[in-house]
Amino acid sequence: QVQLVESGGGLVQPGGSLRLSCAASGISASIYAMGWHRQAPGKERELVAAITSGGSTNYKDSVKGRFTISRDNAENTVYLQMNSLKPEDTAVYYCSANRGGLWAYWGQGTQVTVSS
Repeated sequence: QVQLVESGGGLVQPGGSLRLSCAASGISASIYAMGWHRQAPGKERELVAAITSGGSTNYKDSVKGRFTISRDNAENTVYLQMNSLKPEDTAVYYCSANRGGLWAYWGQGTQVTVSS
């Protein structure tokens, strides 16, 4: 059974940082493309960052230079380091794994709130 468990969300002031973690079980995060998505109230879920099995990364334009996705194969964990956070980054963040070109597996989400 595949499980993705996110952690690390919380309340942070604008300009602050958070690191989200996604612990995978039932799959090897090293051989799947992994992604972080987010969904703000009243908005559609959007892909924020992704990392391929080969380690290539891509980012939504609005987070480039602020967010970094990485993977620890030994820990079977994917991370999202978020710096210089803005109020518009407020959302529920979801970890996902891609199989066959589809985001097939999802975590339960972790809330990130950026507010003073």
